[in-house]
Amino acid sequence: MGCATKNAKVVAISLGSLQRLIALKVVPQSAVALIVSTMNDIINQGADIELRILQTLVSLITNFPSIHGKLLGEVLLLCFKLQDSRIAIVSSTAAATLRQLVMFIFEKIVNEDRQDSNGAPELSEAVLPDGSTKALRPSAKDAFSVFEDLCLLAISERLNFLKLDSLHKTFALELIECVLTNYHELFRKHTELLMLLQHHLCPLILKSLSDRHDFPLTLRCTRVVFLILKQFSFELEAEAEAFLMILSRMISEDLDASNPDHSGSYNERVCFKLYASKFTLIDAELVRNIWYRYDAQQLGSKVFGSLIVTLKRLVTEKPALLGVSTQIMGVGISYAGDSTASLGSNSNYSLDVGGVAGMVVTTASATMSGVVGTTGSGIGLSEQNSAMKLQCIDQLDKADSPPIPEAYIYLLAVQCIVSLCEGFASFTGPLYTSFMVQRPRATGEPVIRAPTALDFSTLPQDDPATQQLIIVRSMVEHGWPVLLTALAFIISTNLSDELFMDVLSSYQALTNVAGMLALSTARDALFNSLSKFALPSRIVSSLESYVEPPTPQTPTSFTDNLGLTAPIHASGLSERNLACLKVLVSSALFLAGSLGESWYNILEAVQNADYVLNVKVSQGSTNRRMNTPMTSSRSDSAMSSTKQGEMARHSFIDIDSGSMLAAMQRLFDASKNLEDSAFQDFVTALCKLSSEMVGMQSDGNMLMESDGFSSSVPVSPHRRRVSGIHLPRTPRQSDFCVERLGSVAMLNFHRLIYCAPEVAWNTTTNHLLWIIGLSSAPQSIRVQAARVLDEIIIAVPRNLSSTGDLQAKVQRRIFDILYKQIVPASSDIPGTSTHIELRRMGLETLYQILQASGPTFVVEWVSVFEMLGSNCIPAALFRRQSVDSISTLSLQETPCQKSLPLVYADDCGYTALVKIAFQSLKLICDSVSVLSPEDLRLCIKTLGQFGRQADTIIARAAIESLLWSVLGSIQAKQKDAEMELEYSALWMCLLEILDLCTDARHEVRVGAIQILFHAMRLYGATLTLNAWNDCIWKIIFPLLDAISIKTRCSAFEPGALLNSGLAAQSPEDVWDESQSLALQSIGSIISEFLVIKIMHLDSFSKVWCTLVTHVHETVSLDRRNLSLPALLCLGKAVKALSGSDASLQAKVSEAWECVWKACSDMGGMVLLGGRSQLSLSTNRTQPYRAFTQESLVALVDVIRSTRSISLTQTNEWPLQRLSRLMEILKGVVTYPNSTDYYPDVDDLSPVQVVVLNAIADISLTGPGVPSLILRYLSEFSTLPFLTAFHTPILSPALGTPITAPSQKQNTYIALSKKVMSLIVELYMRFKDELEIYEDGTLEAVFSAYSIPIKLKYECPALSKFGKDPLWKTATTSFLCIVTDSVRRMAAFGDRISDTQVESIWRQIIEVFRGGILADCTAIEGLSLEDQEVEESFDLSLISSLEIDLVPHLGDTRVPDHLITQLAKILHKGSQLYKSSMGPSRPDSPSTDTANVSDDSRDSHDFERVDLNIGSTTPEVLVPRERFSFWCFDLLFLICSNVTSDQESSRKRVAALCLPTLLDRCKITMVSYVADEALRGHLPFTRAREDELLYVLRKVLDLRLWSGNLWAALSESPSKFSISQPAVDVTLSPSALIADVVKRSPVAHLFYFYSVLCDIASIPRKTPSAWVFTNSSPPEKEAGGSFLQPHIGALEEGGDVMEVDARTLARKALQVLGKEMGAI
Repeated sequence: MGCATKNAKVVAISLGSLQRLIALKVVPQSAVALIVSTMNDIINQGADIELRILQTLVSLITNFPSIHGKLLGEVLLLCFKLQDSRIAIVSSTAAATLRQLVMFIFEKIVNEDRQDSNGAPELSEAVLPDGSTKALRPSAKDAFSVFEDLCLLAISERLNFLKLDSLHKTFALELIECVLTNYHELFRKHTELLMLLQHHLCPLILKSLSDRHDFPLTLRCTRVVFLILKQFSFELEAEAEAFLMILSRMISEDLDASNPDHSGSYNERVCFKLYASKFTLIDAELVRNIWYRYDAQQLGSKVFGSLIVTLKRLVTEKPALLGVSTQIMGVGISYAGDSTASLGSNSNYSLDVGGVAGMVVTTASATMSGVVGTTGSGIGLSEQNSAMKLQCIDQLDKADSPPIPEAYIYLLAVQCIVSLCEGFASFTGPLYTSFMVQRPRATGEPVIRAPTALDFSTLPQDDPATQQLIIVRSMVEHGWPVLLTALAFIISTNLSDELFMDVLSSYQALTNVAGMLALSTARDALFNSLSKFALPSRIVSSLESYVEPPTPQTPTSFTDNLGLTAPIHASGLSERNLACLKVLVSSALFLAGSLGESWYNILEAVQNADYVLNVKVSQGSTNRRMNTPMTSSRSDSAMSSTKQGEMARHSFIDIDSGSMLAAMQRLFDASKNLEDSAFQDFVTALCKLSSEMVGMQSDGNMLMESDGFSSSVPVSPHRRRVSGIHLPRTPRQSDFCVERLGSVAMLNFHRLIYCAPEVAWNTTTNHLLWIIGLSSAPQSIRVQAARVLDEIIIAVPRNLSSTGDLQAKVQRRIFDILYKQIVPASSDIPGTSTHIELRRMGLETLYQILQASGPTFVVEWVSVFEMLGSNCIPAALFRRQSVDSISTLSLQETPCQKSLPLVYADDCGYTALVKIAFQSLKLICDSVSVLSPEDLRLCIKTLGQFGRQADTIIARAAIESLLWSVLGSIQAKQKDAEMELEYSALWMCLLEILDLCTDARHEVRVGAIQILFHAMRLYGATLTLNAWNDCIWKIIFPLLDAISIKTRCSAFEPGALLNSGLAAQSPEDVWDESQSLALQSIGSIISEFLVIKIMHLDSFSKVWCTLVTHVHETVSLDRRNLSLPALLCLGKAVKALSGSDASLQAKVSEAWECVWKACSDMGGMVLLGGRSQLSLSTNRTQPYRAFTQESLVALVDVIRSTRSISLTQTNEWPLQRLSRLMEILKGVVTYPNSTDYYPDVDDLSPVQVVVLNAIADISLTGPGVPSLILRYLSEFSTLPFLTAFHTPILSPALGTPITAPSQKQNTYIALSKKVMSLIVELYMRFKDELEIYEDGTLEAVFSAYSIPIKLKYECPALSKFGKDPLWKTATTSFLCIVTDSVRRMAAFGDRISDTQVESIWRQIIEVFRGGILADCTAIEGLSLEDQEVEESFDLSLISSLEIDLVPHLGDTRVPDHLITQLAKILHKGSQLYKSSMGPSRPDSPSTDTANVSDDSRDSHDFERVDLNIGSTTPEVLVPRERFSFWCFDLLFLICSNVTSDQESSRKRVAALCLPTLLDRCKITMVSYVADEALRGHLPFTRAREDELLYVLRKVLDLRLWSGNLWAALSESPSKFSISQPAVDVTLSPSALIADVVKRSPVAHLFYFYSVLCDIASIPRKTPSAWVFTNSSPPEKEAGGSFLQPHIGALEEGGDVMEVDARTLARKALQVLGKEMGAI
């Protein structure tokens, strides 16, 4: 009722309510027809009402599934009417509603089929298209009726179900496509629906494809065609065949009928047909079904074949449009010259890039500029420029055809081909893996890593997968030529990087599929094509002729810009070439197990790629890549960065020369995964390629000729070069295949060992031997082949396990190959350098094999010794003069004759071979114990052959040393009684060469001597005494005599150098080494057998004396380089005496006495500076022979060993012999002529160490021994100051020392420091011994210390690592000894003579004088902190005087002049100014004691200073002002009454020193008064004022001993220092007062009275200072006297007050007044 009002608002509300009711399912079924009728009546009420009607219809149909038949037709008719509305929104909504309702209708069939029939279903008859009828269920009939009408609508026929007059065909086709897309399975179940497709739809489609319709209809027909082909190819087999054939035929017809301009309609038609083809080819299963149904049938249509031919024809239709890829030709190649190439056949141009370029130009009829344009950036294929933003097939909303790019159809064709190839690979790959790799394996069967191709005879024939693989194989077998042609053409065009990588992937996919399916012809063709693109022939050939330009070039001419001139950059591979190469290598790696003979072409391509990538590496391949022309897609400026980012997967980032070389290397590394048969094919192909490459560089006539060898593979005389490399113009330094053959063999050495020789061993080794023996081949390649062969031979035995028979077989193979390389095939082979080098390499290989696994050999050694002996030249060894046997040698002087050398053959090449072969022989001799007697005999024979080589002195000498090993083996074997006889015969073979001990050749001679003494050491313990006697007198001593004669003869020849090691040696000097070796060997023999054999001889004494005499004469007469081995020999013999038992002690005593006598004589030579008293003749000048430091050490070691032996029999030597010993040791230490230098600043030199050790060995218990040692040690401590010398350099002509600007100096610094401390230790040990005081030892010690103390800063400097300088060490040691020695002298009392006491004290005073008055100017260069440290150290001298010496200095046996001398030393040390002062400054008292008599003393008359004489000259301060005040303090201290201990001694010292103190103080005050009067108000320096204040304060505080001044002024101060005579009252009053005043404690103030008055009366301001005053009285000692602070102690405590000179003078006068009683 609401709808009947036809009021829009009411109708809208009514329809909304109706929708709710329908959704709630409250509308009865009977009302449905009314509802449909009502909505039909209000259909024209406006858009809103119409939309609501559509919503209501959808809800009605979906909620009432029982709507069928006529009612359903009315609903659909209503929707169709609304779809035809002019209102766009209503039309589109109605179309969507129709789709939904149609889908719902077909969905109801699905539900209807799923429901189980509970009873008889309601069926109705339907008339089928063929006129028959069929009973259908309601939903099925509805679907049949609707779909039939849709088909009829599409073909514009009258409808049977819908009451519709017409409908757009496009919409009908859309509905049909929607139904077929979603319910294709339903059509297969219902034959009535399939019949509709067959009778109505397919004819429509066929007609539409044949006719030229508008764009929308063609688009939808194409989409429906793809659905039919995809979903109903089985059911509609004939129709599908028709569709495919029509598509292919029509594309061909369009191509034939098209004009060159390609109109839009043409592009549209071809585009849709290509879409259908593309959708078909994308479905790999559909493609296989097409092939199986049509092409595979004998009479069937060749649908698949015609389709791919059509695609190939399409892509190659217009090459000018696609352009030519510049990158595919490589970098630096000019291709414009190919424009004259003819078109040729279409089957050939695709395989030649140059032909493609020519065809492009010819087809386009382009001029030269056209060629340039063809390769420009505006031509080519790319998804950015050639494709449409939205596929044409998807533009359903377009009424007209959109603009289609001209190249779009070619892009679609390329995509079709790519999809087809990828479909083959995606299906075949997984099945291949499952069949060949993942198949079940039997127990023990290894994993297959490189499977072979599929063998269909072994696959299960009833398996569907097998059937499908057979189909694919047939498709590829028939279609690969077309596909290869298409791919080859496409890849050479100007593709974008993305398309190029897609096409290249298709190349790879098709190649892999062909290989997996055992299509060898197709596979090889694809590999060859890839090789051409990866390595263009002109790239390789241009590299041969390219010359690097001298300067960078810039194209400026027109021809340069066109690329018609030669390239300015070196040719090379572009990124696309590298990509093709990568695919080639990857595919080869994937198909490695099935390539067989095809390996040859692949390896050839890899070889050429390696050449191209490596030959011009130094010419900057990176720059070439940067200059590579870009494709159009890369150069398009319109490309956004986002699009470039999307191209990342197609980029060439990982494609460069390095990665490609690594990839090619992986190809060879993968050989270890191949099966044996595949590996054999791989190695055979590698050898074949190597043979051809080597043959190209060899003489063609000699190609098949090799020195006794033949190639393991056939060699073609006509070389087919794919790469175009012209090898004669580029001689190779190495062969690629040979190098890779070696690496492959090293990776697969297990095959060489454990597999049959035919698998790899024979092929590899025979080929390498063939190259080695090919004399016409280049030398470098032959050497390379030898190196590779040797590496293989070395690796095999290292990885061979000991497995019985296999080990022997493998070792025999190895030696057979080595034998062919080392041993010449014939005797007349020319000894070229190459031939010798090859043999040398073989010998080195043999050496390494013997070194690694020689003892494990189980084969016979015959071949090894033959290989080694084949290098020996049978040269005759002879001498022009025979040499007598060793037993005839004597010591008699005979004319010296030079030994004549052997005659040698001058052939360096064979000499090198002999040396190398000898190294192998040495290894054999090192393990000679494994040789059987027969093998050992061969070894000795071979050694003899090497020994007879005249041109190999070093080898022969080494051979003789090797005989030690043979000798040891023989000795060990002789212990076996059964084999003793046989091995004894071998021993006799070795003895035949022992006459070479005096051979003229040094090396031979040394080797013979070593063997001789080695044999004696081995058999010495078993020799009898008689045999030993014969050995000594017939072998050892005669041999030593003979060598000594040779040595001494050469020593006096003109030009012979007298000092070894300083200049070039003459040829005769090599005898020294022989004599040295003989002495060393004799020493070892005697040391080992002295006690057990030699000492038991009756002639031992004579033997010993002869030995000692030989050593003595060697040291005396021979060159000094022989002294060391001679002394070492004697030392070994002496040390061996310690092992003798008690029964031999008499002989021991005689032996060491003999040695000491010789040592004393040799020590005398040292004391003489190296000159001997012996001479060979009276008319010859004695040469200068300087002992070396090592020989001196050896001499002292002999002396120590001799003493050690002697002390086991007796006590310490007597003093006389010890004195001689010390004399020799001192001479050794101070020996000045040694030419070798050892630094002795920080550490002791070896000579000094051994001398000190020898001194330490001396027992000090004997009388006089401590004094002797102390005296010599004292002399040692003075060596840095008295005996230091420069190491001499001898004149080569005269043998005398000469001076040189850079001589080394022997400093003895370390020795002096060591000895100084050692002296202190010895003194402390023997300080209670009277003799060291009485015999002058202590005086010598003090004298030694005085030297560094006096020199102080002038002492030899230590190194930068030294701590205390020598003078500090000497000062510390001196104070340590002197402190204790004065007490010991007081304790000894009268036991020490007065003369000795005076001498000791004089030396003590002299040491203090040197320490106090030493020159310290150098201290001014130090920092203030260091100066303070130095002054503080010197305070120890003052402190020692104060505390330790002054109390004992007043001893009555100490002369007065020594005490006075000490006061004068302190007087001079206390001066603050240097001696170069003005005339008003009186000089200090002299401290020279040289001319002072014992009973004389200085006058004590005081100097009168003229007050009118003054000076304003500035004073120069001494460096150490504080130290001067300390000396002044000590002078005051020793004159004052501050201590009561040893009162008498102190009073005597004070009386003798007081005049000096008074003079010192008066000079200071008088000079001040005189200068002050002259200077007026001119101020004094700080030092002058401090000195004056210091003197006034000290004078004011000074208290003398009573009567001390009286004694000091008397004629005998020492006599009256203790007590003075009584006062003579008879004197005049003035004399009486003076006499009494001199006895006062302040008598010195009376002495200074006048000057004190002058200072007190100075009218101007006097110097002043703030000082501490002690507020508390000083502490007292136990005896009652006051404790006096030590000198240098800081003033502490008390009050601070200011004092001045005038005040201090007045206080002194007040004290004087009090003393006189005036105050």
